[in-house]
Amino acid sequence: MFAPIVIGLRNQIGKAQFNQLRGKAIALHCKTITNFCNRIGVTPPERQKLIRIARDNGKSLGLLA
Repeated sequence: MFAPIVIGLRNQIGKAQFNQLRGKAIALHCKTITNFCNRIGVTPPERQKLIRIARDNGKSLGLLA
């Protein structure tokens, strides 16, 4: 779904700059997930399990580029 956009952006700005931007986005996303899980009482092992499930679902659905 978003893969063509991601690939186009990577080609346009270059791989090095894209990886820096991607790293910042991933860090922000992880921080948001952690804060949410802490607020509702999800333990770190449960959070990791949920993240793995979401990653695997994203791969299956073709959402990861």
